[in-house]
Amino acid sequence: MKISKLRTNHVENPLGFEFNNVRLSWITESSADQYQTAAQVEIAADELFQKMVFDSGKREDIDSLSFMPNIELAPRTRYFWRVTVWGNAGGQTTSDPVFFETAKMDEPWQGKWIAANFDKDIHPLLRKEFTLPENIISARAYVCGVGLYELFINGQKAGDEYLAPGFHAYDFWQQYQTYDITDLLTPGENAIGVMLGNGMYKGRFGFEGGYENIYGDQLALIGEIILTLTDGSERRITTDETWKSAPSPITFSGVYDGEAYDANREVENWACAAVGNDWHDVQIVGLDKDKLTARLSPPVKVMEEIKPIGIIHTPAGETVLDMGQNMTGWIRFKTNAPAGTKLHLQFGEILQEENFYRDNLRTAKAEYTYISDGSEREVQPFFTYFGFRYVKVDGFEQMNINDFTGCVLYSELEETGHIETSNPDVNRLFLNTMWGQKGNFLDVPTDCPQRDERMGWTGDAQIFASTACFNMYSPAFYQKYMQDLREEQIRLNGSVPFVVPTIKPKDAQNMFAMNGSAAWGDAATVIPWTLYMHYGDKELLRQQFDTMKDWVDHIKRVDDESGGSRLWKAGFHFGDWLSLDVKDPSILTGGTDSYYIASAYYCYSAQLVVKAARVLGYTALADEYTALVDEIKEAIQKEYFTANGRCAISTQTAKIVALYMDLVPESYRQRLIEDLKLQLRDDDMHLTTGFVGTPYFCPVLSESGANEYAYELLLNDDYPSWLYAVKMGATTIWERWNSVLPDGSISDTGMNSLNHYAYGSIAEWMYRYMCGITPVEDSPGFKRFELKPQPFGRLSYAKASFQSASGLIKSEWTIEKDGSLTFDFTIPFNTTANIILPDAGLQTVQLNGQPLSEGKQEGTAVAITLGAGHYIFTYMPTKTYLLMYSTNDTVRDLLGNEDTKEVLLGVLPEINENPMILKQVLKKTVKEMQESPFVSHLVTEEKVKALDEQLGRVLVRV
Repeated sequence: MKISKLRTNHVENPLGFEFNNVRLSWITESSADQYQTAAQVEIAADELFQKMVFDSGKREDIDSLSFMPNIELAPRTRYFWRVTVWGNAGGQTTSDPVFFETAKMDEPWQGKWIAANFDKDIHPLLRKEFTLPENIISARAYVCGVGLYELFINGQKAGDEYLAPGFHAYDFWQQYQTYDITDLLTPGENAIGVMLGNGMYKGRFGFEGGYENIYGDQLALIGEIILTLTDGSERRITTDETWKSAPSPITFSGVYDGEAYDANREVENWACAAVGNDWHDVQIVGLDKDKLTARLSPPVKVMEEIKPIGIIHTPAGETVLDMGQNMTGWIRFKTNAPAGTKLHLQFGEILQEENFYRDNLRTAKAEYTYISDGSEREVQPFFTYFGFRYVKVDGFEQMNINDFTGCVLYSELEETGHIETSNPDVNRLFLNTMWGQKGNFLDVPTDCPQRDERMGWTGDAQIFASTACFNMYSPAFYQKYMQDLREEQIRLNGSVPFVVPTIKPKDAQNMFAMNGSAAWGDAATVIPWTLYMHYGDKELLRQQFDTMKDWVDHIKRVDDESGGSRLWKAGFHFGDWLSLDVKDPSILTGGTDSYYIASAYYCYSAQLVVKAARVLGYTALADEYTALVDEIKEAIQKEYFTANGRCAISTQTAKIVALYMDLVPESYRQRLIEDLKLQLRDDDMHLTTGFVGTPYFCPVLSESGANEYAYELLLNDDYPSWLYAVKMGATTIWERWNSVLPDGSISDTGMNSLNHYAYGSIAEWMYRYMCGITPVEDSPGFKRFELKPQPFGRLSYAKASFQSASGLIKSEWTIEKDGSLTFDFTIPFNTTANIILPDAGLQTVQLNGQPLSEGKQEGTAVAITLGAGHYIFTYMPTKTYLLMYSTNDTVRDLLGNEDTKEVLLGVLPEINENPMILKQVLKKTVKEMQESPFVSHLVTEEKVKALDEQLGRVLVRV
């Protein structure tokens, strides 16, 4: 047995986080034991567990997903904990100890907010020298700087995080960070130094190119170093009037525009002791200490490094680095350029006409300037970041590709999921989804990392939440985001802003009106429920329940004020944003009635409140909101559906939303499904959906017995489709289906991000339907789950690995050459899986090479429930999964395969000989060509029969 992933409040070894309550979780692995029979949690004030503060004793009811010890915490204290697990086969193991350390908690701040006495546009260096005795056993620095800061002790950077204190609703709360600086201090003379930059707090940020100084106009710092001596006494060094300041070599910093650094303005060893007296006094500023809160955010770090794949010399005479991957972060480079040399880097996502391009960044300059002092060094920015694949470089006399490194910056989240299939384009699509998440999960889930926006749009966040939780271990990240959302919501009487944190410039009177849109505001209900389903942390759900309820109450209040129809028919809504079902592309809200979408989410969010209330034991509330759900459904059915179940709105999204959100009675569902399938065929098997319809499209199809339609949408590679972008060379998810046109030109510059994660929600379908890993509502956190993969013959295999909150789950299927199916499953310790084998007969299934001895027939599938272990199922399915080409395939598909192209042109050479004929028939099947007046005379029954015979020998595999 082995215990790993010990987390406190979903963070491993958290230092200085906010602990309103302590929740412990872990994962156990075992090759012999299948489930836990008992566990024991011990917490101590020392690593040897001699100063015990909590001992649960051996208990059978301890849950590894979230155990809450009854413990009273002290400020600035490190606690060690370990867990012992007993298994059903007699196994027993105790974990290695891990820790969590509290921050200041309710201790008053002795430090003062300080600022330099310079012009407010000058970036300052702040420092203080101090003398230390030899008997120090530990030292912590508690620090917050606005806008952004970096901390140095004796010339060394403290910690490895960047862009601290992060981006949050600074007007309501301000996170401070805790640093263990014990090893950076020495007996005798020491110095602390802090650099400050603008960030989102100060400088240009916000809509339409941004506003200046949204949260404040002055860079400021507060901090305390608390030293513990061997005798137990403490000494404090705080920010106060004795600190000194000097202008920084950073002459400009901005989130959108980049950074400028003049090495000739450096103060040598500025963060070390004995620098000299040529420094200026600081001033005390009146910022509110009461807003200071211990951190919730996982730190933003350089999580990966990549090297350029080439240096491009463009037709315009530019020198451009190609990183081979659209990424978020910056370039670190080596230089020994002569003093005064200006090195200039500009960042962009795409080349146009083989030249550097960045017009789609709108007003964002996205550049870094370094003026050399002649020394040899490595250089990188401090207080900015870029979204880019290409870097235009100027001022470098000699270009050595090895001197440049791409530093990939995102919140410290562990990758937990991976998908692989037989189709390289699908594999690239999955990677694009992962890179889109990496590029936009910088303390808040931003919409894009490159242009003059980079905001936490709530709609994008909720649409992608489940995919995010499959891809990465995300509860702490989302908990912080939901804290921001809650702070904003309280001031809006239950409504939710379009972006969180909200951009509230003082001179924009309508900014508080920028809230309350359906699908966007529903982040208040969708994200908490998604976190509960993925991680099983009931206490986290309890913390966020008021957020959920207040949002639904807000909608109901709007409904009541506009007549109480139990429809949401008031206010502005983004609708099915950027859908393709409108003739006028300037209409960005799509072709589906926005009030229909709003009413659907009204119902859906109320349903989620009911579910959460029942989990938390709020029975009366659950009953109250169940009645509200019933009223909304009845109103929707009367307003938008005929008595026979036909949807009055003709878009794909309207039908998808009704099916996904359970808006209609069972008697309507089959009609809706058939209507949706018919509409898809009429739309040439291509989606026309936007931000609302797209994430639910493939799940609805697979849930409704139309799995082959879902795969068609996945595998389409012409516009509009997911793989179109892959074919066009995308390495992240685009904002628009046609962000780049087939000729390689960018389609629009006004709103066209090439790193926009929302449509990457298709990855959730890959995990849950293609590979079948599905949580169940009555056992969240994957304690019990379904393995119900749905193979399709255009792929020969698909496999998913997912490090769930309960342990590693694997699901793999293969369509063998003889047509048999193989399923390979791994079920983690202390979990059970309900396995559904499609198109299987109970007597034909083999498990690990032996006839299946248990299980039951459920329609055309075989179901079996198993505990932890590794299982391989093989059988010949009752229907064939080997897809052969036929005259029911389109001419386009037949021409796309070399074997079928040869067959088709051998029988119907006219298709290729006459461009007019090819244009007429490209999207038609061969059989449909028989009904076309233009070509029917060419397609005789004999030719169709010959084609079917020859095409039937070619296997469809991608």
